[in-house]
Amino acid sequence: MTTSIVYTGNLRCDARHLLSGTTIETDAPTDNRGKGERFSPTDLLCVSLATCILTTMAIKSLEMQVDLTGAIALVTKHMLSDPRRVGKIEVVLNLPSNGNERDRKVLEKTGNNCPVMKSIHPDIESAITYNWV
Repeated sequence: MTTSIVYTGNLRCDARHLLSGTTIETDAPTDNRGKGERFSPTDLLCVSLATCILTTMAIKSLEMQVDLTGAIALVTKHMLSDPRRVGKIEVVLNLPSNGNERDRKVLEKTGNNCPVMKSIHPDIESAITYNWV
């Protein structure tokens, strides 16, 4: 078991990572009866994609001796209705311009093949932009 989740009422949940004890609280979004005071479950889906891309690229970058420290991911979630679901996830990555063009291509391919990307249903559009700045 990885996580224990408790529904705490008022459309909120507390998720505890069992190994570390860290927690994440969720809240329903304002457009679905929540207060929007925490990440929603669908927000976390999008955050999972972005953090997986960055983490997978960082693992590869260690092998390549390319420093990605300070990289930033900006995430936008687009919801659809009927049925209510995530329709599109936009991730814009602003990455330090370390390494050469070949290194960047390898790292982008690595990011595009992260485990979360491979786990997301193909009906969800993902738009990933890599900016090497």
